[in-house]
This record gives sequence, structure tokens and C-alpha cells, in this order.
Amino acid sequence: MANPILVTGAAGRVGAVGRTVAELLFKHGKAVRAMVRTEDERAQALRDMGAEVVVGDLLDLDSMHRVIAGCDAMYFSMSISDAYLAATVNTAAVAKHHGVKAFINMSQMTVSQMSITETTPSPQHKLQWLSEQALNWSGLPVVHVRPTVFLEGFFLTLTPDSVRQSNQIRLPFGEGKTSPVAAEDAARVVATLLENPQSHIGKIYHLTGPQSENMHFFAQEYSKALGRTITFQDIPVEPWRDELLKRGLPVHVVNHLAAMADLHRAGRFDRISDDVLTLTGQRPLSVQEFIRKNAGAFTATARAA
Repeated sequence: MANPILVTGAAGRVGAVGRTVAELLFKHGKAVRAMVRTEDERAQALRDMGAEVVVGDLLDLDSMHRVIAGCDAMYFSMSISDAYLAATVNTAAVAKHHGVKAFINMSQMTVSQMSITETTPSPQHKLQWLSEQALNWSGLPVVHVRPTVFLEGFFLTLTPDSVRQSNQIRLPFGEGKTSPVAAEDAARVVATLLENPQSHIGKIYHLTGPQSENMHFFAQEYSKALGRTITFQDIPVEPWRDELLKRGLPVHVVNHLAAMADLHRAGRFDRISDDVLTLTGQRPLSVQEFIRKNAGAFTATARAA
């Protein structure tokens, strides 16, 4: 039997990249080792699919040896965290030790605009840029995947309350354009790379949606998808940042989101790439298609449910 493909972050909720990657690999008959943080119902669901489930911690060397040993290819991803660089280096060191032949790294497109002399105000962006440098220096066979922002985080996390309550998208993005991509499209790219990685080693792929537009355009897409008028209201960054802190988000995460808002206002997310279509043969979801698929999140009864 072929060595398993390692998927980190496999216990994510439905729609998460790692979970969807695991599901796609199963459908294509691949052996999958799913790394999870804890034994829970999500881990059991992966086991029921046929995955080899291994509990591990990206910051713990011993557990990462158990997770990585015997895998020729792996997908690495980590949520926004002030330990992002340490986790990346820790994982890379163990992957190097075990001779991993393909290391698919999920990053962010903003890193494309950074260098040793250029950065952003986001501490997370700096950690991601440094992590990519460390992976390149490691000599591992790396492929970097850089999405703009995910539709799930962009719309399902940041806008449902205001859309349900006042038919408004209230975000501090000004007139800046952006091209968010669906997690399922990113997962299709990652699964494609994991199945046949060799011709992609050393390359960087940029993942975007099919349109780069401002928030007024996306409000129109909401309106078409939901059958009611949705408008965009630009709001100041600082009060929005304060509200995120009141919701209990970690300071590191809030600082990252606030920096991203400033970058959106400055047009730094105005990018388009054909990499999703080129790699998978399928065009990425549009915002309107995504909203239609998730319309329940924007209805008045969604909160109660």
C-alpha cells in the first residue's frame, strides 16, 4: 500500500481547507493520515471515512515525529497565531528528518508583496513571510500556495450579523478591490498538488476568485443571491477593531484583521490569477455562487438556529 498523504488541520469544520483536502483525496483513492489536535467527534468522522487519525501538536517535536514518519507528501497549514513561525520551523525540521518528498505550504498572497525591506503592519504577515523563507532555506521540496483571503472568513465570519439585521455589509474596506477565493477551491488545488507534486516543486501558486471588485460590487452580488437589497457601508477601522476585541478575538488575530482592512483600503488585495482554473480545470466560485450556497447564514432565522 502507498505511503499515506499527511493532511494537517484535517479536523476543521465543514468547508475548512484541510478537511476538504482529506475528503478529496479519499474520493481519489489515496491513503490519508489526518492530523488532529484532540480526539473528538470530528476526529472520529475522519476515522469513519477511512483516515489514519493521529493526534499531534505542531509545536511538539515528539508528536510531530509520530505524525510525519512514513509520509512522502504533506499539506501544512496553521491558523493565525503568534506561534506560527515556531510551528512552521518545528514541522519543517521533522519533515526534513523523515525525508518528505513534497511539502505543500498554505500561506497568503500578501507575502508576494513583501521582502527583506518591505513588510506590512500585520504581525501575522511577517511571521508568514519569515516562515516561507525558513521553508525555502530548509531545502525541503516545497510548493507555496498563496490565496488572497477566503470567502468563508471574509463573508461568513465578518458580515452575517449586519446583513441579517440591517441588510448591510459593514466593513472598513473603503473603495479597495479584492478577489476572495472559496476554501473549497483552495482545497481542490492542494489535493491536485498532493496527488502529483513533482512537477510543482519550487513553484508558487496564487489563488483568487474570478473577480477583483470593490465592496459595492459584492453588495450587488449579495442582493442577487439573496433576493433583497444589500448595501455596503464603509466604517472606520479603529471602532471595528475595538468591536472585534469585545467579541473575544485574540489581540494577535485582531491586529492582523485590522492591518488587512488597511491593506484593502489601499488596494493591496486587487489581484487576479488563473491558477485555480489552470491547476484543477474548474473555475473558482464567484461571490454570488458562494452566497447562494450559504444563504441560510444571512437569513433572520440563522442566529436562532
